[in-house]
Amino acid sequence: MSTFQLSGTDLITDRLVLRPWSSAELAAVLDGPRPAHWAEDFPSEGDRVIAGFIAEHPAATGEYGQRQIVERETGLVVGAIGLFWPPSDGSLEIGYGVVPSRRGRGYATEAAGAMVAFAFTAPGVHTVHAGVEQANPASARVLEKAGLRLLSSDATTARYAVTRPA
Repeated sequence: MSTFQLSGTDLITDRLVLRPWSSAELAAVLDGPRPAHWAEDFPSEGDRVIAGFIAEHPAATGEYGQRQIVERETGLVVGAIGLFWPPSDGSLEIGYGVVPSRRGRGYATEAAGAMVAFAFTAPGVHTVHAGVEQANPASARVLEKAGLRLLSSDATTARYAVTRPA
């Protein structure tokens, strides 16, 4: 798991800021003007799905919820990551995506590791889990590098989880 610092509501890692979505940014993803602080290929279709989810579930942007992935060096939004709050029996699902122009730099791993570590600071949370499509081995590697282990798989999906360290 990655280390992070908490600065207000932002999680700060070596190269990233994981920042809660503002209502203006959500509106822009869904149908508004494109802000200058977005990478040229942000938002992706997955970001639009998350923005729609947040619009329907405003609590999803709470303390342990959905965030933007911001490159510290440039200040550009390069993806999204989040925990699907509230936990179910002490377990939270994590989801993430980084735009194609920033893939291969370790950003997804850095962000996922920080979110997993942060999830374990939430009261009552003992497990973080995720499912990935078998057709996306890069995402499976991200989860493994972030500390999750393969639990099960079928023809289409692999399921990963990590339990809070003792």
